[in-house]
Amino acid sequence: MDRLLPTLIIALVILGVFALMLHGWASRRRRQSGVARPVPAPEELGAASLVVDGWYVATTVADEPLERIAVHGLGFRARATASVHPEGLVLTVRGQHPILIEPAALRGAGRATWAIDRVVERDGLVLIGWMLGASPVDSYLRIPEAADAAALVAALQALTPAPAPDPAEGIAS
Repeated sequence: MDRLLPTLIIALVILGVFALMLHGWASRRRRQSGVARPVPAPEELGAASLVVDGWYVATTVADEPLERIAVHGLGFRARATASVHPEGLVLTVRGQHPILIEPAALRGAGRATWAIDRVVERDGLVLIGWMLGASPVDSYLRIPEAADAAALVAALQALTPAPAPDPAEGIAS
């Protein structure tokens, strides 16, 4: 009986913390309700030049690796397959519909060491910069095989359109 009251207090505190976490997640989803939906991958695609398996870690607002995108199936870490096709990158995250990141939407690809709640060895994540509608975002994949990760980055860099030349460049003053 003398342990009942402290146990109830601890249980109520734990329930309160979970309620606050749920409220925070729901608030984030509400704030991001205007974020565009990813393009669904079409049924018919050209042959894949590269297919790699790994983990989808997160999608964040570009250059803000702590600001997770929580809507449209992009909010949770899961097993994933990334395949590079002539039409773009198809990202298949377990439990979600495959999405297509078209070459015109790609902003670049590279390596990263951390994002949100995942810290790995130096350059242990593949960073994919892309446009989700009008919003620049970064997606992070954990590809266990270093050679596969390097091949994915190279394939995505080859798909990424070259930046438009700045018309002000080359003008002599």
